[in-house]
Amino acid sequence: MRGGVSAMLGAAALALTVAGAAEGQVSRSTPGQPEARTAVELMPAKGKLTVTSPAFKDGGDIPFANTQYRGNHFPGLNWTKGPAATKSYVIVMQDSSLLLRNAPILHWTMFNIPATVTSLPADMAPDAKPAGSAYGPNYMGAARPYTGPRTPPGPKDHYHFAVFALDTTVPPEAAASYEALAAAMKDHILASGEVVGLGEKDPEAPPPAPRPAAQ
Repeated sequence: MRGGVSAMLGAAALALTVAGAAEGQVSRSTPGQPEARTAVELMPAKGKLTVTSPAFKDGGDIPFANTQYRGNHFPGLNWTKGPAATKSYVIVMQDSSLLLRNAPILHWTMFNIPATVTSLPADMAPDAKPAGSAYGPNYMGAARPYTGPRTPPGPKDHYHFAVFALDTTVPPEAAASYEALAAAMKDHILASGEVVGLGEKDPEAPPPAPRPAAQ
């Protein structure tokens, strides 16, 4: 997905935001920018799920303990049961305030969560995911566990924790990329919902390490 982007963030913000991302790939979104549309907006559903977290209220601040700044602990999620035809759930976490390669930064995904599961506990260990479920893509790579916020200096970022109820399960290949996961979900979404948390730079975080001098 291509299109106009806002002014590029500074090198320090890039270092805080995306490990290993090439300079010039990250930009701050603007209100109404098409590229900033999240999965819920791009894959609308007729049914609605109510999504909550024990760590923060909708529109509230995400605790630093749930960020990469201090432990990267999973905040926990709860959602209402999907329609009767639900076979699995998919979770997609995105930062819509920053764009990486002209799309919201993808922090975490999980798919093939059994239809009988409607919550994930706070501080869930990476290997404690529900039986049959799998981690999907995030900006750190394919099949990676929860990668919390690491908000750069500046305004608070909006982190969307979206849950989708599907009438099917998706193939393992969906872990390869967001495009693969979205394609597997297409035409199978029965209901969706999200909780949005705000993230900011930890004021106690040390500054990023200086870049090595050019040789």
